[in-house]
Amino acid sequence: MAGLSLKNICKVYSNGYEAVKDFNLEIEDREFIIFVGPSGCGKSTTLRMIAGLEEISSGELKIGDRVVNDVEPKDRDIAMVFQNYALYPHMNVFDNMAFSLKLRKVPKAEIESQVREAAKILDLEKLLDRKPKQLSGGQRQRVAMGRAIVRNPKVFLMDEPLSNLDAKLRVQMRTEIAKLHERLGATIIYVTHDQTEAMTLGTRIVVMRDGIVQQVDTPQNLYNKPCNRFVASFIGSPQMNFFEAVCEEQDGKAVLKIGNERISLPGEKGGAILFGGYKGKQVIMGIRPEDVHEAGQEETENVIESEVTVYELLGAEVYLYSELQKTNMIARVAATTTAKVGSKVRFAFDTEKIHVFDKDTEKVITN
Repeated sequence: MAGLSLKNICKVYSNGYEAVKDFNLEIEDREFIIFVGPSGCGKSTTLRMIAGLEEISSGELKIGDRVVNDVEPKDRDIAMVFQNYALYPHMNVFDNMAFSLKLRKVPKAEIESQVREAAKILDLEKLLDRKPKQLSGGQRQRVAMGRAIVRNPKVFLMDEPLSNLDAKLRVQMRTEIAKLHERLGATIIYVTHDQTEAMTLGTRIVVMRDGIVQQVDTPQNLYNKPCNRFVASFIGSPQMNFFEAVCEEQDGKAVLKIGNERISLPGEKGGAILFGGYKGKQVIMGIRPEDVHEAGQEETENVIESEVTVYELLGAEVYLYSELQKTNMIARVAATTTAKVGSKVRFAFDTEKIHVFDKDTEKVITN
């Protein structure tokens, strides 16, 4: 296994389009790194440059201690799992998994033991004689992973490997991949646009947008301390509520005025606003749906009243959709709520969990 180093990596196509701009990342040995972002943000292009399937326009890529910019893909000691599995239809599972070892002229006895070991890890032992067309989507995905495992590469690259599976299988395979990482102790770089996959699998997540890295951090830090509005909106489901607000000072405290409503900020957050020179200026206030709750009778501060427009029951919890100053708002509340569509509900904000962003730069002012 090995770490990777990406320094000032850029990808510019012949028509001048910059797909990846100045990408810098140090990946430790045995890390599980996730590249996440919307379609077209450059995450798959970056992965393909690491694999050697795309030429690097500028910058330096190291796998272990070796610079591999001009090294052929087959000599980089990496294994890639593709979105569409890429299995050979005329070969059975055993031969599909053994194919790369046969090309390297590995002795038959060794091929047998390595394939059977990988099959045991992935619970494929009873399927080794089947052809790909006789397998379900989840089984095919496991075969594609098995083909990567038998090579015992330094780095595993996975390009949206679960996107073709149905929702139930996706959850199952997600846990399989997490167990696999623990068992193999491998360095894995995983590309996805699904932020749930990113949050549950990665030791660190790289959030990308328009070819630029926005933030690299642990799932917990990305969720609680986003560096800008884009990261805050992309990480978390349902996404964060955003409101345009004006900063005011009242009795020495910072207050966010949203239309006719006023939300007072606690000490440190208020200080960051006032000392940052935002008094009298417009900012963006963000708060996650789980930090908006139904106010109790005794709660009077930081409470707003709004009419429920949509009610979504998800079993253990309910999403209540309403509006605050003509901006949509979602509250994530317990399923015991008595609120229904058309109900006037008093919502309270957990002010410790409020995020404030600069309106122009969209960078965070306080988390």
